[in-house]
Amino acid sequence: MKETKRRVISTQIQEEDLKVEKTLRPQFLTEYIGQEKAKDNLKVYIEAAKNREEPLDHVLFFGPPGLGKTTLAGIIANEMGTHIKITSGPAIGKPGEMAAILSNLQEGDILFVDEIHRLNRQVEEVLYPAMEDFAIDIMIGKGTTARSIRLDLPKFTLVGATTRAGLLSAPLRDRFGVISHLEFYTVEELMTIIEHSAKALDVEITEDGTRELARRSRGTPRLANRLLKRVRDFAEIRYEGVITKEVADFALDLLEVDRMGLDQNDRNLILTIIEKFDGGPVGLDTLSAALGEDAGTIEDVYEPYLLKNGFMNRTPKGRVATRRAYEHFHIPENKESAADA
Repeated sequence: MKETKRRVISTQIQEEDLKVEKTLRPQFLTEYIGQEKAKDNLKVYIEAAKNREEPLDHVLFFGPPGLGKTTLAGIIANEMGTHIKITSGPAIGKPGEMAAILSNLQEGDILFVDEIHRLNRQVEEVLYPAMEDFAIDIMIGKGTTARSIRLDLPKFTLVGATTRAGLLSAPLRDRFGVISHLEFYTVEELMTIIEHSAKALDVEITEDGTRELARRSRGTPRLANRLLKRVRDFAEIRYEGVITKEVADFALDLLEVDRMGLDQNDRNLILTIIEKFDGGPVGLDTLSAALGEDAGTIEDVYEPYLLKNGFMNRTPKGRVATRRAYEHFHIPENKESAADA
């Protein structure tokens, strides 16, 4: 398979995002914009835990990348008045590495594990007694002389984040007391975030410029902030430093981000279904071969936004382009299945 081209609209974190996210990231729930249901529930759980002087129950956040899972983990630590240790599933290869991380935690600490679905089974098994009993079992010796000893751990809160909740094993998922699904943001919520970020970055932006950026940000704050930075450069060099709708249109068109937030990769996927497979249905593996793209990338990176916005459907027979996709690309529908999708 070909290497995926780096996309300006990728919701995966990129190096350029690290500095700006650190600057713009809210520190407390009162500063956090959007995700009202998850936020309201967290307020109750955090307040109750503080009143009881107990650690917060283990928390799992799931949803597409770029929606604020890491930010919420940091907010939980701030609200609880404790420290946070950050790691990721792929970074922990051996049970001993997980045991070392757990044994170095302090009372009440937050352990944030990103991409927790990518923990291997042996590492996961270390977590089971740690989450339930705040203890880990360690094997001493080898062969017939081997014995297991149990070491007590400080009481801590595990915060897990995943983009693929379905890949979590049932025993691990069941040990989380708080499970929150993060949703894509509305245009209005993104406008508020962009306005806040523009002030922090000392960027002048009009209301219609803010709305245009929000419309093309694919419901994702991380992408909204990245596009704000890119459009700011065009405004400073080619215009008078103010981001208007005209400036946003000009810059985002050059970046090949259309009015619905689709880029060339999205357009290729939808047009392949329409033009090569008569609108579908087409199986994922066949679509992957036609695009020269990894099936997992199509399923995890491209499809969530296209599905949410009604450009395609998943059916038992395969992927199908919808009426909205035909309308977006000004292509006459030629199949009843497409019209009914």
